[in-house]
Amino acid sequence: MLLGRKLVIAAVVALLLLPTRAAFAADDLQRVLHELDVAAATFHSTTAEFEFDSIQTDPVPDKDVQKGTVYYERTGNAFQMGIHIREINGKVVPKIITVSRGVFKLFEKLIDQVTTSAKVNKYEGYLELGFGASGKELANKWNIRYLGSDVIDGVKTEKLELVAKDPDILKIFPKVTIWVDPEHAVSLKQVFDEGQGQSRICHYFNIKVNQPLPADAFAIKTDSKTQFVNR
Repeated sequence: MLLGRKLVIAAVVALLLLPTRAAFAADDLQRVLHELDVAAATFHSTTAEFEFDSIQTDPVPDKDVQKGTVYYERTGNAFQMGIHIREINGKVVPKIITVSRGVFKLFEKLIDQVTTSAKVNKYEGYLELGFGASGKELANKWNIRYLGSDVIDGVKTEKLELVAKDPDILKIFPKVTIWVDPEHAVSLKQVFDEGQGQSRICHYFNIKVNQPLPADAFAIKTDSKTQFVNR
């Protein structure tokens, strides 16, 4: 009988606390979004080292690890991204991915080929995720849930769970979790749930904000032998 009473009391207390916790979470979320708005107003560029871990748990466990450097730049409404991959699974496999003005390019140096797609306009805004995006921009594209604070590489971050409002994006990523430093409007970690046992973990470090970018940050150097493919 005593055990039963304790369980009832515990359940009642938990129910009473739910609204309070929800209210705190809502307040914290609004605080984080406001801080992102402030930081985004002065954001121009980012340089960061990265490790991307692509993980598959089903049907056969597998993992690919890519390492390199990433560059982001925002000038007004214009956005550019450059991903310079140095190695894949410990082997030197140089690749460059650029996105600029709605055009995606992939340069695979080992086969000297550039693949271009001009069909990423719709998705370009989602590529800014956690790098210069304001709180308003995030809220426009995602349903956001505040999951508390965490420390990544010695930096206090705010953990946010994002669910896309666009059905097409939702099909690609059922859920995205980011660990963002709202003071600088940058992400230190992102986890993309791709569904069906697939996910990608992105870890960014040695982050530099609003410092000059190298001249080749968004450039692809080709030669007379380079093959070009349009998709």
